[in-house]
Amino acid sequence: MLFAGINFSLHYRFLKGESLSFWRNSEFRFFIGAVTIFFLAVTFNIYHTVYETFSEAIRYGAFQVISIITTTGYSTADYERWPSLSQNILFICMFLGASAGSTGGGMKCLRIMLLLKHSYKQLFHLIHPHAVTQVKLGGKPVSNEVLHSIWGYFMLYLGLFVLCAFLLAAMRVDVVTSFAAAAATIGNIGPGLGMVGPMDNYVHIPVLGKWVLILSMLLGRLEIYTILILFVPEFWRK
Repeated sequence: MLFAGINFSLHYRFLKGESLSFWRNSEFRFFIGAVTIFFLAVTFNIYHTVYETFSEAIRYGAFQVISIITTTGYSTADYERWPSLSQNILFICMFLGASAGSTGGGMKCLRIMLLLKHSYKQLFHLIHPHAVTQVKLGGKPVSNEVLHSIWGYFMLYLGLFVLCAFLLAAMRVDVVTSFAAAAATIGNIGPGLGMVGPMDNYVHIPVLGKWVLILSMLLGRLEIYTILILFVPEFWRK
């Protein structure tokens, strides 16, 4: 699961003899760092509260975090019985997703990393308004057009997530299930929380709600723009 969540071009470069190709990639470091922090936080949170032995806590914590963040969707434990902190971490993992150029869904680590860098740059400018700074990736500057595109995708992703959750809530689906199902489908995760948790499925969602979730899955898997551009009149005129 972890290997499939890494950019496949890095695997190719490694096989071609670039032994440091993984660690030189900033997105890989961000991805591995996020996985490590989240899985350690979950492990210590469920140790003693759910599992008596540390080895069990590590095994279940690592598997579930990696499964969710890589959008693999497998479950080896009923994480709805875990403490709230662990459930919230898994919910965050649903949005983060794996690396760009991998098999994973979600927003992708590359986008999140660039958004954080750009946010830091804006805060830095508030303190030093005359400073000239650039957002860089791998030592190369990232253009404002790319950053604006990423912010646009980020807002669309969140907007569609909220819309999907509200539509499900309007069909009398409980709040936890509505938001978890919206996050799990737009990120192509699979299991969520509530009525769509790891020990349940989507059979209880109303028929109209299932159609909403089908559209959510399509939008998430095809990265939103691919579907939405079909509804822009200028696209067909060209």
